[in-house]
Amino acid sequence: MAKLVLLSAGLAGRTYDLTVEKTTVGRLEDNMIQIPEPSVSSHHCEVLLRGEEVVVRDLNSTNGTYIDGEKITEKVLKPGQTLRLGQIEMRLETGAPGAAPAPPPPPPKKVADQTLAMTRGVSLNELEQGTRTTGFDTAGKGFSKKENKVNKMFAIGGIILGVVIVLLLIYVFAIAGK
Repeated sequence: MAKLVLLSAGLAGRTYDLTVEKTTVGRLEDNMIQIPEPSVSSHHCEVLLRGEEVVVRDLNSTNGTYIDGEKITEKVLKPGQTLRLGQIEMRLETGAPGAAPAPPPPPPKKVADQTLAMTRGVSLNELEQGTRTTGFDTAGKGFSKKENKVNKMFAIGGIILGVVIVLLLIYVFAIAGK
């Protein structure tokens, strides 16, 4: 019986028996073989049993379908060959007597470390000691309050207006009292 054996890290060792004439493979749950991995399309490919042959047909996938590194639209997959869907690799194995044993899975690919080195910020001790040499206040005095001239002008205008109103009221009451 033909089966697909997953080789990719995190999924390695999972096997899927190919028992029906047409097996759909993709990321969504409605596929017969679901591979929940972002590089696999929703409906990536079909695996067709045609007599003794296993045929793989790409379903216009985004990241392509490959057999032993060759991009395919439809091709016979032979025992021991590697099928790649996006970033996921699997191998076709058969239990046929006399079939050559499948080669061992390739070692997992090392992903380059994508960590970025960031320059060191200000330590707590430097903040407490006031030894900063760069930043908002280059004098090393910490943060200073920003003077807001608009609020001062508004307050002064309000005081002047209030004094004028009080003087007018006094004048009006003084005239009305005569």
